[in-house]
Amino acid sequence: MPQPKKGPRLASSPAHERLMLANMATSLFEHGQIKTTLPKAKRLRPLAERLITFAKKGDLASRRRVLRVLRNKSVVHKLFTEIAEQMEEREGGYTRIIKTAPRHGDAAPMAIIALVTEPLSAKKATVAEAEAATKQAAKEDAEDAAEAVEAEKQEDQAADDKAEETEAEAETDAQTDVEEAAEAGEAKEESDDTKSVKTE
Repeated sequence: MPQPKKGPRLASSPAHERLMLANMATSLFEHGQIKTTLPKAKRLRPLAERLITFAKKGDLASRRRVLRVLRNKSVVHKLFTEIAEQMEEREGGYTRIIKTAPRHGDAAPMAIIALVTEPLSAKKATVAEAEAATKQAAKEDAEDAAEAVEAEKQEDQAADDKAEETEAEAETDAQTDVEEAAEAGEAKEESDDTKSVKTE
């Protein structure tokens, strides 16, 4: 016995469900976004992304596979020419679901499913700018740290020089005191000799 797909049943029969999803996919590719209930948006997303993957291949077999689902040839042409080119840089994540306020009346959860048309290069440029800013900040921090270390070294060197100058001054003062004491001793001896000569 065939098993139904996982997820909520959107219609009374599988055929009706396939037609509903095909109509929603057609509206999505035609207008770029549609507003629907959240369960329908979640069921539509894998189908829409699979159709975009076929469109990116661009061969005849893929076009025939898409035409089995989408009956509007103008929408299929737009999918293969415009949307596929917009999604060329992306490897997945072609759609986004944005939850909105519940529906009035039955409070059903609503959502907007839209195609992601922003170029991936803009996102890469933003990421590159952020990385460059981070590297610049790290470089500035390293330079500041190096300057702080250099300033600390200079302070230590200045303190060492000052200590050496103080020691040299102390040694000079001590030597001066010794010399003065020696001179005083010699002068005293001379005076004593002079006194002894006078007494004789």
